[in-house]
Amino acid sequence: MLLKSLEINGFKSFAKKGLLEFSTPITSIVGPNGSGKSNAAEAFRFVLGEQSIKSLRGKKGEDLIFNGAAEAGRVNRASVKLTFDNSSKFLPIDFDEVTLERIVHRDSVNEYLINGSAVRLKDISELLASAHIGSSGHHIISQGEADRILNANTKEKREMIEDALGLKIYQYKKVESERKLEKTKENIEKVESLRRELAPHIRFLRKQVEKIEKARLLREELVVLYKEYLKRESSYITNEKERIHKEMHAPKIELTELEKNLAEAKAVLEASKTESTKTFELMSLEQALREVDTNKNELLREAGRIEGEVHSIERLIRREKEALMREDTKTVYLRDVEVVAKNIEGLALEANQVSGIEEIRSLVQKIKEELRAFVEHNKGVVTTDEVASYENDLNELQTKRNELEDKIVSIKSDEISFREKIVFVKSEIDKDKEGSMEAEKNIFKIMARQNELFAVVSSLRGEENRLALEDEELKRELEEARVLGGREAVSYDEYEIKNINGEVLSFETILSENRTVQHDRRRNIEKIKIRLEEMGGGGSEEIMKEFRDAEERDSFLAKEVIDLEQSSISLASLIKELEDKLNLEFRQGIDKINLAFTEFFKKMFGGGHAGLRVVREIKRKRGELSEIEENFEGDTEEEYEEGIEIDVSHPFKKVKSLMMLSGGERALTSIALLFAISQVNPPPFIILDETDAALDEANSRKYGDMIESLAKYSQLILITHNRETMSRAGVLYGVTMGAGGASKLLSIKFDEAVAVAK
Repeated sequence: MLLKSLEINGFKSFAKKGLLEFSTPITSIVGPNGSGKSNAAEAFRFVLGEQSIKSLRGKKGEDLIFNGAAEAGRVNRASVKLTFDNSSKFLPIDFDEVTLERIVHRDSVNEYLINGSAVRLKDISELLASAHIGSSGHHIISQGEADRILNANTKEKREMIEDALGLKIYQYKKVESERKLEKTKENIEKVESLRRELAPHIRFLRKQVEKIEKARLLREELVVLYKEYLKRESSYITNEKERIHKEMHAPKIELTELEKNLAEAKAVLEASKTESTKTFELMSLEQALREVDTNKNELLREAGRIEGEVHSIERLIRREKEALMREDTKTVYLRDVEVVAKNIEGLALEANQVSGIEEIRSLVQKIKEELRAFVEHNKGVVTTDEVASYENDLNELQTKRNELEDKIVSIKSDEISFREKIVFVKSEIDKDKEGSMEAEKNIFKIMARQNELFAVVSSLRGEENRLALEDEELKRELEEARVLGGREAVSYDEYEIKNINGEVLSFETILSENRTVQHDRRRNIEKIKIRLEEMGGGGSEEIMKEFRDAEERDSFLAKEVIDLEQSSISLASLIKELEDKLNLEFRQGIDKINLAFTEFFKKMFGGGHAGLRVVREIKRKRGELSEIEENFEGDTEEEYEEGIEIDVSHPFKKVKSLMMLSGGERALTSIALLFAISQVNPPPFIILDETDAALDEANSRKYGDMIESLAKYSQLILITHNRETMSRAGVLYGVTMGAGGASKLLSIKFDEAVAVAK
């Protein structure tokens, strides 16, 4: 058995954990209406990943959780576990036993687990799809859904049959291939559009390349002109720099010497002006000395005042200590008196409570001893709080006196220092009284010669500045030459300038040329540069590169179109193969289903014939044509789609359509078709939820025979009220619901029951 067990806990009416074990080919679940037996079928849908709460007869996730009753409180989550025997590896997972579990919480949050490990819903769906199992496939037929295949239109019937035959995978591949084909066609259109956009640009670049070729010849001429121009200009600037440097050397040396002589003369003249400065310094020192004397006098007065206070406090301390030594002036603290008074009051209170004279005398004696002890204690105590206060004041005054004495010593040292400085400055003033007439004459001579040299240097500076501008211009021209002519245009160092006869010109001959000739040469260069600029020669490398890139891109796009067209052909071929395979397997599946359908139909009705027929219908969109327009003959193309019709031939009466069958006959027909489909492509298990509800006793026996036949291919779980159907099961599970409102499971194995009965 591939299906081993189903564990339900908190799901719908199953308040407590219930376990259904499937150890026989046919397992039946029975119970009265409303007991919750159909909840077992919905538990299968739930754990297999059903996402439609409506299909599970609820409005929200919370409706799937047991909500409590009179004798049982509500639970906070519902869980369902489904266990498979995977020893045959019908599920592509490396476990011999696979347990799927789904948990829903009150906040509608779902958890999915495979063998206890958390996974995604997608993982469970992919795992089950490989074994042809789904949450709402043809292998789970709930109450009222058995007749759905008969009522469906032709297209829906075809989709149901394809799903049952396992052909959906081809449909998915076909749809995916069609999507890729459409995408490929869009890409082809995009690539061709890019090529159309690129073509004018390539034509433009081709014309630019032709201009570049013409500009190349001009550039070669420009390189020759540049070499001669740069060679002559560089030689001229180098020679001029050397000349100016030589002419400026001697004046600079003389100016340096004159500056030194001028500094010495100024120093002599400046020395004669220091007398007033030293006089001012002397006045400042005398003023500082007066301030030091003033501060010293103030400190001495303060020290005298503190000394008087110290003597006064020392007298007070001596007087206070003498007074404390006399008993008539002793002081007693109030807190000590309060303690004695409290002790005496306690003894007096104790005396009021006794009646014996001896006891009273004893208490009086204790009071006397208390008073005597207090007096003796205070005789020997000397209260020194006041003395301590005076001594603290004395210590503070002595500290201040010591600080003042230190300051007085320091300020006396400053006074001595100032007096010594005053004596020194007075002696210096006497030395600075010599004249400076000779120094002034030297200064005037030096300054006159400096002015003459400054004029010469200024003239050379002007030439130097002019030359610097020409040098900057040469550098800019070098940069332009490098851009327009490349490295060859600026490689002029080894270039040899020749005359008409081909003779190499010397350096002196090059320098002797008139500057106007060089200016004319510069104008010719500018003319060629303008022509190159008009021809776009300045960015030739970029244009050539862009032209090559554009051609390469066009070639790449052309190859891309070829590849996409090949891919399109391959996809179209794949779609055709899928369609052929789909049609072939579909028709083969229809033939197999028809054989089984006829066999089951004959079992049900005792004869007759039933089968599926492929029909073609015109494919129409909503609102496409009216009835009048449909009758109009035109040149419009009609698109067809295939569907499925069901043909039946009753053995005892003529029936032209399914609508002419009775309710029971329709139920038998739908059951026969569903069983035929399941037998052709059997799933691991099939759940039938009261599909036999409309059958009478005779047809129930036929239904039971078909069940036993189908059980050879798939494991069956039957939810039924029918006794005949129950009798075909190996295990019977009973679902009951007591006053508490919760479903409970009871089970019986018929083999064991028969053994017990015997």
